[in-house]
Amino acid sequence: MSLNSARVESLKDIITRPTRVISYPKKADGKPLYTSEFFGENVFDLQQIAKALPKPAYASFLKQMRGRQALDRATADAIAHAVRIWAMDRGATHFTHWFQPQTGTTAEKHDAFLSLKSTFTAAGEEVTAIDAFSGSQLMQAEPDASSFPSGGMRTTFEARGYTVWDTTSPMFIQEGPHGTSILYIPSVFISYNGDALDEKTNLLRSTSAVSKSACELLNLIDPVPVGAQPKFSHVYTTLGTEQEYFLIDRSLYALRPDLKTTGRTLIGNLPPKHQQMDDHYFGHVPSKVMATMSEAELELFRLGVPVKTRHNEVAPKQFELAPIFEEASLAVDHNLLTMDVLSKVAHKNKLKVLFHEKPFKGVNGSGKHCNWSMSTDHGENLLDPTVKPETNYRFLLILVAVLHAVQQHGALLRTSISSASNEHRLGACEAPPSILSIFLGQHLNEVLNSIEESRPIKNFSVPEIQTIKLGGTVLDVKVATLPSISRDLTDRNRTSPFAFTGNKFEFRAVGSKQSPAFPVTVLNAAVASALQDVTEALREQMGDKPFPSDADKLTVIKKFIASTKNIRFEGDGYSDAWIAEAEKRGLPNIKTCPEAFEQLLKPSHASMLTKLGIFSQSELNSRYFIMNERYAKDLLVEANTMRTLLAQQILPAAFEYRGSLAKSIQILNTIEGEQQSPELEALKGLTPVVKELQAAIAGLDEAIAKLHAIHDDAVAEAKAASDYILPAMQAARSAADHLETLTADRYYPIPRYSELLWF
Repeated sequence: MSLNSARVESLKDIITRPTRVISYPKKADGKPLYTSEFFGENVFDLQQIAKALPKPAYASFLKQMRGRQALDRATADAIAHAVRIWAMDRGATHFTHWFQPQTGTTAEKHDAFLSLKSTFTAAGEEVTAIDAFSGSQLMQAEPDASSFPSGGMRTTFEARGYTVWDTTSPMFIQEGPHGTSILYIPSVFISYNGDALDEKTNLLRSTSAVSKSACELLNLIDPVPVGAQPKFSHVYTTLGTEQEYFLIDRSLYALRPDLKTTGRTLIGNLPPKHQQMDDHYFGHVPSKVMATMSEAELELFRLGVPVKTRHNEVAPKQFELAPIFEEASLAVDHNLLTMDVLSKVAHKNKLKVLFHEKPFKGVNGSGKHCNWSMSTDHGENLLDPTVKPETNYRFLLILVAVLHAVQQHGALLRTSISSASNEHRLGACEAPPSILSIFLGQHLNEVLNSIEESRPIKNFSVPEIQTIKLGGTVLDVKVATLPSISRDLTDRNRTSPFAFTGNKFEFRAVGSKQSPAFPVTVLNAAVASALQDVTEALREQMGDKPFPSDADKLTVIKKFIASTKNIRFEGDGYSDAWIAEAEKRGLPNIKTCPEAFEQLLKPSHASMLTKLGIFSQSELNSRYFIMNERYAKDLLVEANTMRTLLAQQILPAAFEYRGSLAKSIQILNTIEGEQQSPELEALKGLTPVVKELQAAIAGLDEAIAKLHAIHDDAVAEAKAASDYILPAMQAARSAADHLETLTADRYYPIPRYSELLWF
């Protein structure tokens, strides 16, 4: 079967394939279970641990979770025994330490609960099969670390690494083969010398840094009597990750070598209709997609992942799933679990999830909007402005600390979202630009401006802010049946990479494919450092007084409002005027990934990260090497994939079409005599484009050779990939896309955008 025939058969299969049907959980009387009745049933959470452990052992475990003591062997053994029984009763045969190496995904190695016990008698050794799981097996495992990125911190022959149970994230089971299941133990991944080899270790360090810095500030401005315990002992960052993704048919995906290898289409033209009608966004969810969404949500509910929202996104075949806010490190685990479950369920439904930030040229890319805030151990959201933010000095101190964090380390935040894939998305089709700025909204901007200028707030009244009255008269048409609705303090700005959205900040620039761990780690670190700066300024202002007065707080707030003015921007982030304005303000406009990676080792950023204990200098050097190496490899894989696709499928299809035209011309000339037939005109139009593509392929070969000529220098390779590979691929794509418009459909070997983007 030719590729073209396979393409046609795939399209037929899409039309005739039945939708997969699953059973929703039901009660004994046949009625459906409420979601809350089975939510988290596959999670070994604190409630399960409390049931399984004696009270002293459970109290000991809680102290360990809160960082007050080490986990003793007896408690670890008790938890291991309890979780083994719980998991095996649910079909588990294996366990795995689930961790997040710096590969952009998760990793796992499965071990069976099965063990052998030897008993020696007079008759000899008797071997008995038993099921066992010890506290030491729960606490740590030893995977081969030599094949994971380490950035030169260790040599390949030094293979040892450790996965260590992260007790703050609950264990869970997932479906295995043939009706079995697997126990997952969320873990960190460290080297033999204790260096972080993963994404989670640094994230946990950053959350501790935020807690320490925030508690110091809060206890300073909200003191208790001498000798009493401080009011605030723990502050945690919260995170909600809106996950965007594309869903396409798996049979068509299998016919696109570029999608299979790189996650994006390296060639292809937009169909006549794509997203320009704005009719896909929030539209009716296609039945195949709804079936996949519902099945994935069912699995996620069982895993304790609080998914809340689902809808069509802007581009055809683009969708979004969003959860309820959780503590940041748990939210990261749940986001990675969500991506994994979506992929598995889509496969069962003969669909393919694309998490690449820009799988299709010319339509919206996908992001992972990270909604970030801070909460106290009393459950208070520190970024809640309340009704009168102008007099809420605690909120204003936290707010200016965040502004200061982005002002000082915006370039580092740009580093955290830099990748070969996200580079295609930033600044295009509703994606935020690469210049980091903060959108606060009209009301909060006015609040800050009025404080800085020591004047009353202009043009705002509380009732006006709180409600929108739809029941009044609009253009003399009464709509009295419609109720009044609440109005947020701020509007939304889709062109802002970091926007305040009511009681949180939305870091919109994070890419859909990447783990949110590193961007959130950097954000946490920057905020922790900024909170220290605000606290220090407050101590200087209050002098010898035991606690700051409102006047002291206001003076410090004014100081940071003035110093962070440049980072605040309310306008269109896509405009050329903003690029010029940002340059005047001194905001970095980092255009390429290699340039962004350099920020990681810049002294002002590196010293902040190491001073807080979030990274060691060797870990920073390692990550810098890994990011450059990964970028160069990603582009090299794309270039080689593109070269193969063009040379082995696209050009031969064009040659076959040219041959068909030439044969037709020859036959027509025999019948009608030589003349300028339409076929000859088509052939003349095709030939120069074919030659252009051949030249572009030669240019690709040259660019690839330049990259191969560099040895053992990841930084030089990344720069060469940016300087040579990207332009060569752009030239090749331009020629290939032109050729697609000229090649008859019956000869075109791979699915076109018109087939990929519509069910």
